Amino acid sequence: MNRTPSLSWESLLRRWDSPAARGALLVLAVLIAYLPAVHCGYIWDDDMYVTDNPLLYARDGLHRIWFTFDSPSQYFPLVYSTLRVEYGLWRLAPLGYHCVNILLHSVNAVLLWRLLERLKIRGAWFAAAVFALHPVQVESVAWITELKNVQMGFFFLLALHAWVEFDGEEDRRRWGWYGLSLVFYALALFSKTTACTLPAALIIILWWRGTRIGWRRIAEVIPYGLLGIGMGLLTVWWERYHQGTHGKLFSIGLVDRILISARNVWFYAGKLFWPAKLTFSYPRWGLPPAEPGTALAFIALCGGAWAAFYWRRKVGRGVFAALAFFVITLGPILGVLMLYTFRYSFVADHYQYLACIGPIALVSAGGATWGGRKPELRTAIRGAGALILLVLAGLTWMQCRIYQNDESIWRDTLAKNPDSLMAHYNLGNGLMRDGDLPGSLAQFDRAEQLDPDFFEARCNRADILAHLGRLPEAAAEYERAVQIQPGSSVIQNSYGLILRRMGRLGDAAGHFRQAVELQPGSGVAEKDLADTLAALGDYAGALPEYQVVARLYPNQTQAHILLAKTYGALKRYPEAIAECEQAIRVARRAQNPTAALAGVMATSQLVIDATRKSGDEKSADEFQKEMEQVR
Repeated sequence: MNRTPSLSWESLLRRWDSPAARGALLVLAVLIAYLPAVHCGYIWDDDMYVTDNPLLYARDGLHRIWFTFDSPSQYFPLVYSTLRVEYGLWRLAPLGYHCVNILLHSVNAVLLWRLLERLKIRGAWFAAAVFALHPVQVESVAWITELKNVQMGFFFLLALHAWVEFDGEEDRRRWGWYGLSLVFYALALFSKTTACTLPAALIIILWWRGTRIGWRRIAEVIPYGLLGIGMGLLTVWWERYHQGTHGKLFSIGLVDRILISARNVWFYAGKLFWPAKLTFSYPRWGLPPAEPGTALAFIALCGGAWAAFYWRRKVGRGVFAALAFFVITLGPILGVLMLYTFRYSFVADHYQYLACIGPIALVSAGGATWGGRKPELRTAIRGAGALILLVLAGLTWMQCRIYQNDESIWRDTLAKNPDSLMAHYNLGNGLMRDGDLPGSLAQFDRAEQLDPDFFEARCNRADILAHLGRLPEAAAEYERAVQIQPGSSVIQNSYGLILRRMGRLGDAAGHFRQAVELQPGSGVAEKDLADTLAALGDYAGALPEYQVVARLYPNQTQAHILLAKTYGALKRYPEAIAECEQAIRVARRAQNPTAALAGVMATSQLVIDATRKSGDEKSADEFQKEMEQVR
């Protein structure tokens, strides 16, 4: 008689200790820790990337994503392509977008674990679990816009996997892995340009493994470097000329930028080892020399790097390699290259999504090595490790709840950073959309106090004041906004609208004209300028502007009606009749032709009467018959 062998605890542990079980446990841990995120909605910048992004549904959207400057932020073509696919699957339901981010993050954790194991780094699984569950990662995972981070991380890690395979092969197949690594690297760059640090990571891995870095090795890394430099230069240009990195902050000297960068490194390390008061927008510290601590941070960073390199024979190369990976991977966003978001804060949690791998792997490997020498403490060490992961998962769970919506994220930010310019401004925008004008005005007032040159807050404050009928105050706000940002067509045009409501038509026309000069062909400023000139009786001046509007909007009845009225005022009746006829043709194609034709009829009758008075009875009669047929 056969007996089923009993399963001992040891056999069960061995089964659960298989690679498949460990990988599944990583994925499951991420899904549980990030469960609150699936109930989150859209927050800041998600409108630009998803909800209000025509590139996701336009017929030519894919072409515009890859081959034009129509991207609403930087050049992230693969991210927008992914979002376009997601839009096709679940439209604007945020659940789908959150699930993709969470799943990608869990896959990244598994890829990191396998990569560290292939590099024979001790404590690899624990390091990957800390990476997966650390609350500093919530900003990259729970924020839909940061698909660019988790997607970049996915291809970045795949590129490293392929490189390690290439580095370990000795036959012809190795070059296939090399080509695959380059492809993955290009996809990472097309997701987010901060992947440009991968060539440095390759050099660090070679040095850490004791590989002689000769000309052959350098030649193998050069293609990665060329790709990274190319995308990096494109991003710098894009930041400057499309994001607007101009002004006093963005013109500080190189020495000050280096000092700021050193302080940023210590900030990120601090949040990694003590993740307290994680904030969507941290306070922006002052510039050197107002902040003497930045010099000390730089000295300490240089001293630490020198010590790690000098003592590499005693402590191993891993310490310097891990720290170098941390600093270099943070490099593009530390402050040497100034980013548009630095106007609010020099740091953000999502900036260290991949960089944190260095310190995490270092500490995990150190703990595993020390624990291996203390077999009597093995159970206690495992228990401590499990407790750390539970605490991190709990913190991540709570941090996810902050990302429920716009109001929750900004109110949490203000609770931790009361002087956050970004939070006051964006909370004001949300309250304005919800109709709470007094509350919104208070937020814009505070933003203006924090930064008198923050023209966006002034413009929104002016719009609220105008809505409340406080036109002189609104005009004063726009006047200051124009002084701060004279090259903005939108601000010039908005100021003109306020002045026109105040009856200052001549001044309004001047600002409308500047708006047209700054952004010709928009149609909006041209119409506002034409309407104002017509109100002043300057029909000759209004005519070319109305002609532009009619050319830009040939399928809008009103554009042809206004042009017909202007021709009539200039006594150019044949042209007025021609525009009325065009308006009739357009009105017949409208969704509601009856309503559209009603407006055309009134204008047409005025043109007929004026044509008769001019003595051109024949043209008036012919057009009259045409009108009767329309009726």
